[in-house]
Amino acid sequence: MDTKELQQIIQLFKDTHPRPAHVTQKQAAEMLHMSEPTVRKLIAAGSIKLNDAGIIPITEIDKFTIAKAA
Repeated sequence: MDTKELQQIIQLFKDTHPRPAHVTQKQAAEMLHMSEPTVRKLIAAGSIKLNDAGIIPITEIDKFTIAKAA
């Protein structure tokens, strides 16, 4: 699957399913099919960014998913 196809799938999902604007690290781990410690490592490495409240904007999940697929 290429990046453009993945972006289209994400957009279709956004259009048909309500999604939270932000997620916790636990929710991010579930969405990305990885452990919470792995998500924390990705945050520490700067691959996923937290907002000022310490939670993850859903756009960060989308960006990471697209980058991972590329």
